[in-house]
Parts: sequence; C-alpha cells; structure tokens
Amino acid sequence: MMIAGRRTSATAFRSGLVAVLALTVSLVGWAQPVGKVHRIGYLSGSSISANPKNLEAFQQGLRELGWIEGRNIIIEYRSAEGQLERLPELVAELVQLKVDVIAAAPTPAAAAARNVTRTIPIVGVSLTDPVGLGIVPNLARHGGNLTGVSYSVGPDIFGKDLDLLKQAVPRIRRVAVLSNPANASQPLIMKNIKAAAQSLGLELLLVEARGASEFDDAFAAIARERAQALFVAGDPTYIPHRTRLLELTAKSRLPSMFTQRAHVEAGGLMSYGPNFPDMYRRAAAFVDKILKGAKAADLPIEQPTKFELIINLKTARQLGLTIPPSLLASADYVIE
Repeated sequence: MMIAGRRTSATAFRSGLVAVLALTVSLVGWAQPVGKVHRIGYLSGSSISANPKNLEAFQQGLRELGWIEGRNIIIEYRSAEGQLERLPELVAELVQLKVDVIAAAPTPAAAAARNVTRTIPIVGVSLTDPVGLGIVPNLARHGGNLTGVSYSVGPDIFGKDLDLLKQAVPRIRRVAVLSNPANASQPLIMKNIKAAAQSLGLELLLVEARGASEFDDAFAAIARERAQALFVAGDPTYIPHRTRLLELTAKSRLPSMFTQRAHVEAGGLMSYGPNFPDMYRRAAAFVDKILKGAKAADLPIEQPTKFELIINLKTARQLGLTIPPSLLASADYVIE
C-alpha cells in the first residue's frame, strides 16, 4: 500500500509539473508581441468574379511571399461591376478603412484611386499607357504614389491585334471596332488602331457602346454597315456582360479579336495581349515591397514581359474559316 501510495504521489507530482510548464509556455506565448496585420484594398473596375484566374494569381503571389489572408493580411475587396462612376466612392471606402496599400485594376480604377488619395500607395494593374494618359510623367521616376504594371510596352499593341486579325482572315477589308467612349483610354487606343488600319489597307467602322444596354444597337449598326470582322477594345464595363457580348458576336458570324484570353475560351475567335495572371502575380510583388517599407515613388512602373496569342479553332470551324498554319504555329494556345 505504501509503495502504491508513493507511485500515486509521484504521478500527481509529474502531472502538476506538466500543468505548470504548460501554463508557463502559454503565458510566454501570450506575452510575445503579435505582428502587425496589414490591410490591403483590392479595387476592380470590372467584376472580380468574371476573371477568377487573375484574383487567384494575385492571392497566390502574396502567399508565395509569406502574406496569408486572415493571418498577417486582410484584403478588403471592392468591385464597381463595370459601373465606373462608382469607383470614387469605393476608393473613399478603402481610404476610410485605412488600408496600407490599394491594388487597382485596370486603368480607370487606378486613376480613380489616385484622384482620391495621394498618400496611400497604389499598385495599378493593366495600366494602359499611363504616361500618354497623363497619370504619371514617366514610368521610371514618376515620383508619386502610383506604381504597378502597365498593359503593354506601348499603345501599338492595339495595332498588333488588328494585324493578327488580318493575318487570320486575309480577305477582310472592313473591320468594326467596338469601344466604350466613357473610357479615358479610348482616344489613345483609337489613334493607334486608325494608324494600323491605314498601314494594313483596312477601313474601320467605329462603333461605341457605354455598356450592355447599348450592345444591341451597336451590333445592329455593325450588321447594317456590312463589317467583315470585329475587334472589341478591352473595357472593364464589358467584362461583367461577357456572355451577352459573345452571344451577339456569334450571332453576327464575324471573325473576332479580343484583348483577353477569357473571351476566346468563352467562344471568341482570337485574342492577343499580355498574360493577365502573370501581371497580377507581379502586382503582388509590388504590394509585398510596399508592405515591407518601400515607397511607391521609388518603384518604377513595369511593362509586361509575357504576351499570348490565343486561337479558338472550334469557333473558326463554325465560321467556315481556315486559319493559316503559320499563324497557328505562332499561337501560344489553340482551343480545339
């Protein structure tokens, strides 16, 4: 009995010691300073859900750099859903929340953010010729609170779109260009497209639509003027209504060129432009540098390095088109 009692006492002592040690460790852990949780504003002029791969690339880029939502960062998501007039109020909300940095895409969102705040760092994504638009004086030493990744190495990318469309369908002579006049980038885009059309011997039919409510009238004009192909200038207002836009494009039975891969995956004929997930991943690197103390003014605006040509052969067959083998060989991705 005495031996058993000693064992019981020893067991109780060990249990008590373990409890004391656990409490000590707990108190030490509690006393250690907790790292700051940074708040990031994510502002989209379009619909966040319309391009999930872009958001996933941004989030993945942050995770790879050690920024985990709910642990050391909080991301405040705001989307104008294509209603660009809402952007200033959405920026004001982010400012009110005292975010540490704003990631804004595309150009209208970044411009709206810069108009509202000149102190919070802004990382612009897919900036269309920010120098030409007067958003920054130059890409290398802009000296302001806006940095990020531009859409192209220059506005001539839109001429390249037109050239590729002509290569795909050499017989075309009259091309309809659908664009949004409310987009501040439109004059620069149109200037470049007109110059490219002249060099390619193409006649342009300029058709405008400020949103989905004007799509029907725009496509009626395209049919009435007997356009032979369609180029849709990328615009955040159009993205939430991609399905309707592509329905009308298919109904028109016109070879089409877009600026984003998602439109071709959904049924458009071709797209040419930067690799958007890559741009968003690079934007995450800008956010990382700013959260670690870098100033936006010291971070040059970068130009994209990855461009991709996407061709939908299924759509080509439906249109009765034969895409030249040389163009297919240069495509980065072909949808069968």
